Amino acid sequence: MTNNDQNNNPTNSGDIHITEDDVRHVAKLSRLKLSDDDLHHFTDQLGAVLAYVSKLNELDVDGVEPMAHPMDVTNVFRRDEPESLYTADQMLASAPDAHPPFYKVTKVLDDGSGA
Repeated sequence: MTNNDQNNNPTNSGDIHITEDDVRHVAKLSRLKLSDDDLHHFTDQLGAVLAYVSKLNELDVDGVEPMAHPMDVTNVFRRDEPESLYTADQMLASAPDAHPPFYKVTKVLDDGSGA
């Protein structure tokens, strides 16, 4: 990525340009295979995102409190106490296949998995 006179620091305002080589590099790091059409498409999209971030960096936010959420949100906590809503038999009755006191599930590891 190149940044005119900003030492490639994306936090500074200024024009940020992303190239197809940059997108190709990120795709390789992400182990993604991109077609030429995808490469052009994502280069345009990432360029637009970086341009928008650059525009946001121009805002004067001195005196603005950082926030995690735009609304005043308060968590409502309850006591964490164990309770028994269902019996084991009720839970097993809802299973597609069960051999009490166990659920029968599809095998997900082969015999040579080492697990």
